[in-house]
Amino acid sequence: MTAGSPAGLAPVLKALGLSGMLDTLEARLAEARAGTLGHGEFLQVLCEDELARRDAAKIARRIRAARFPAGATLEEFDFGYNPTLPAAQIRDLARLEFIAAGEGVLAYGPVGVGKSHLAAALGHQACRRGHDVAFTTCSRLLAHLAGGHADRSFETRVRKLARITLLICDDFAMREFTAAQADDLYELLTERIGRPGRSLILTSNRSPSDWYPLFPNAVVGESILDRVLNTSHHLLLDGKSYRPRRRPGRPGPGPAAARPP
Repeated sequence: MTAGSPAGLAPVLKALGLSGMLDTLEARLAEARAGTLGHGEFLQVLCEDELARRDAAKIARRIRAARFPAGATLEEFDFGYNPTLPAAQIRDLARLEFIAAGEGVLAYGPVGVGKSHLAAALGHQACRRGHDVAFTTCSRLLAHLAGGHADRSFETRVRKLARITLLICDDFAMREFTAAQADDLYELLTERIGRPGRSLILTSNRSPSDWYPLFPNAVVGESILDRVLNTSHHLLLDGKSYRPRRRPGRPGPGPAAARPP
């Protein structure tokens, strides 16, 4: 093993935390020997390879931490199956300008039209852009907040959820809220709604106009919903359900059908 050889460089690069360079080192050395890379260019592209590896690792960590449903990306969503979907609006939202503006997204419509998938897909986009994301159901979120009262960590839990750039709450307003749940939502949403760099995505089978009666205290309900509804993009999803095609024995969409908007 000679100094400067790939085998000799490996432990040095690993010790420096630059192991991403090892994946492309042989190829870059070949380019340098062929004269297509000068000394400065050789070092530059190796550093760029390391940065690319680190960026990919960060994205992977953010996606794992978000706990998305499996396979929920825009690339894997079959927009061709349901032409009534507002593809142009979804494409605009995928630019994620609503996050910087402190705006939210309300995706609502009947069961099976892809609300959860699209919400998670926007979350994937956010992870790729460097944002931290949390995906949860409304029932899990309420249970998490309620647990904070039991162990006196409620304020800590609210602060942690308030710091997340994009909070996705799936299956919102499926049933009536208790007074305690409504109060917990009020505390959380007050910390998030309308703040630049903080965004909320809600999915629901009910129209937002039907959410008000679900709150036992009309004043609390109006306070929460007026903030949410007036600071969010409304995304009505309607049309055919995807779920019948996923029953056992039924073929799924072909490769040509799965495409982004």
